[in-house]
Amino acid sequence: MQPSSDHEPAVLALMRASRALVGLTVRALADVEADVTIPQFRALVVLATRGSMRGADIAEELNVNPSTGTRMTDRLVGKGLVRRVRSTDDRRVVQLRLSAAGRDIVEKVMARRRTELERIVAETAPVWQPAVTDALTAFAVAAGEMPEQEWWMGWTRQAAELQD
Repeated sequence: MQPSSDHEPAVLALMRASRALVGLTVRALADVEADVTIPQFRALVVLATRGSMRGADIAEELNVNPSTGTRMTDRLVGKGLVRRVRSTDDRRVVQLRLSAAGRDIVEKVMARRRTELERIVAETAPVWQPAVTDALTAFAVAAGEMPEQEWWMGWTRQAAELQD
């Protein structure tokens, strides 16, 4: 059942665009031959964006049950994409951090996605008016996504933590 509203055309367009964006991610994951599901990749991106986190915080960020988050991160640890690090302040606290392999997957997938998005934007250049870009930016902010420059600053911090 789909509610009808004045916003219906925008909602339908975003639903279609969302499917296309998920498809780009799936193809990019397949290209890097990563044994990673979309939800697992999202967890890797959360760690890349936010830095080290507790498992419960990742589960909350992904809006999944803590037990689901634990199973997911256990699998990522098992694949060598995430590692557990005990807090130096409180040995009871275990933080999850991207490994070099996890960082490599995120970098490759994001680079492939960006290349594909650049191609698509070039093909649809006439419709990319400032209002469209502003609307998509506002949408991303409302959805809680970080701006690209902040995301990469977090990424730089995460890479520095891996060097420790």
